[in-house]
Amino acid sequence: MPNDVKAVVSAVTLIVAGVLAFWSGSPIRPGLSGFVIVTAIFMVAAMWVFPEAGVKKGDIKKAK
Repeated sequence: MPNDVKAVVSAVTLIVAGVLAFWSGSPIRPGLSGFVIVTAIFMVAAMWVFPEAGVKKGDIKKAK
């Protein structure tokens, strides 16, 4: 995934998590707001740290 797309997805994820955690009309329980924030941060960090799964050019064996 290109870095600009990762940046946009990261920003949207953190904004949505922040709104869900701190908005008074949020559908989540107030006690879980910290969990929502930590989970969102973990997901964004994992997206940046771990490479995208895929097949490399030389990995595919030709069928005989």
